[in-house]
Amino acid sequence: MLLAHPALLDELVRRYTALERALASGDEDPATLRRREDVVYTLCVSTGTRDIDAALTAARRRLDRRDPDAAGARAALRLPEA
Repeated sequence: MLLAHPALLDELVRRYTALERALASGDEDPATLRRREDVVYTLCVSTGTRDIDAALTAARRRLDRRDPDAAGARAALRLPEA
């Protein structure tokens, strides 16, 4: 299986988080929903998973192995935990 570059995974997790925040704040714009669907799909494909929770878990594990200090940074940013 091909593995996505950690920088790509990090960017996808950030995009997903931002889109989830926008939707939670009441943004019901169809374009926002579509962008979230696209990010969910890309995260799943990039991590070899079938749902967003598994994709986020896999992305975090890969990112944490690459840079253990990043785990604390992601926690500080309050990125979603699986």
